[in-house]
Amino acid sequence: MRYFPVFMDLQQQPVLVVGGGTVAERKIRLLLKAGANVRVVAGRLSENVEAWKAEGRIEHVGASWNGHFLEGARLVFAATNDPDLNREVFNSAEARCIPVNVVDNQDLCRFISPAVVDRSPVQVAISTAGTAPVLARRLRGWIERLLPQNIGRVAAAAGRVRERVKQALPEPERRRFWEMQLSDRRLLGWAGKTTSQIGADMILSMRNRERQQGPGKVFLVGAGPGRADLLTLRALEVLGRADVILHDRLVTDEILDLARRDADRIFVGKQAGNHHRTQQQIHRIMLEQARVGKTVVRLKGGDPFIFGRGGEELEVLRSQGIEYEVVPGITAALGCAAYAGIPLTHRDHAKSVTFVTGHFSAEQASGAINWKGICGQDRTTVIYMGAGQARNIRSGLLEAGISQDLPVALVMDGTRDTQQVVNGTVDTLPTLAQAAGKGVPALLIIGQVAALGSNLGWFTEQTELKTAA
Repeated sequence: MRYFPVFMDLQQQPVLVVGGGTVAERKIRLLLKAGANVRVVAGRLSENVEAWKAEGRIEHVGASWNGHFLEGARLVFAATNDPDLNREVFNSAEARCIPVNVVDNQDLCRFISPAVVDRSPVQVAISTAGTAPVLARRLRGWIERLLPQNIGRVAAAAGRVRERVKQALPEPERRRFWEMQLSDRRLLGWAGKTTSQIGADMILSMRNRERQQGPGKVFLVGAGPGRADLLTLRALEVLGRADVILHDRLVTDEILDLARRDADRIFVGKQAGNHHRTQQQIHRIMLEQARVGKTVVRLKGGDPFIFGRGGEELEVLRSQGIEYEVVPGITAALGCAAYAGIPLTHRDHAKSVTFVTGHFSAEQASGAINWKGICGQDRTTVIYMGAGQARNIRSGLLEAGISQDLPVALVMDGTRDTQQVVNGTVDTLPTLAQAAGKGVPALLIIGQVAALGSNLGWFTEQTELKTAA
């Protein structure tokens, strides 16, 4: 992030604008709207700037540049058609540590002006770090159409009653109150109301909720296979409401960055032979946090109900009377196969698909698992976390009479920018698994469809295993 986003209070603050043409006029218009005391240095003024001068809205301090005009300025804009003058203004402001912006010259900007959606007091600023101003304006147009027209009145009403709510309701009941007030349904219902009417509605709701604090709610949320843009809209909404997030090791920083910034984050990751928290400890933390009224998000890689122990966690919550909701996610088998170009079912190659966990012993691999029933020429078998069991899986498959030439694909870091796919066969499974580094999420896909990714893969290049096991 090159630019630090900030909203600056310029009410009654001196801001210097060097230039008086149409480009400078656009900056002056926004500065006046923000309540700034605008000083202008320019030999010629546009018609509108001249009118603002006549009305006393701006101060025309000089026709030619002099460094002493910078005295006391909070910000400086240079908007002339003289590159040398613009650079001189920039250097003078920099020497005085005054933030300066030379319009349309990113190299001479200590700050940049974003495209703005103004629903005061709600403001949305959009920036492309100066690389594509037209794109920023296009994004502004999209957001303009999405934001309710009355959102500013709602924000103003919330500001008026905020202190009363703070005095009346304890945390986290207060947060749940605001989440209810700012729901889509309430926003639509306030479409034709004034700020005072909206505030009165909020106060009435607050009085009805006083001293009604109860236990919080737990959301079991599937984070998907790794990419943040594969989160469901509901998952994104819930992350924005969380007071506490319990996340496992497969949840990426990219996804966690989408959560409420002040939410408490508790890592509860588990890995073979290295459990940061036991399942019982996870249950205890969820219950403790929910019982004090917090909104708890149990964030799991993939889907909570596909090898995620989500059922066990719901049983505990149900037994303790804690409210819960499940937000499904894209499970690894679906996400990794799609990004590897491997259709899990195919009319010509696979009539069924089976998901299997790779957490089993060597004895289970050779006896307890019915490989002949779940694996073969006309079906697909997906093994989660199976790379470490590759040798046992190979033995179990061969003992069950599965062809050693049946195609296999190993997908590592599926859907992420670091995704790798290696293709081989049942016979080469042990060597195939060596490609997976320690701790790297890896998925095994066994069946005729596994070979299709070599032609249908679209996200990353695939590698054909050359070395026999």
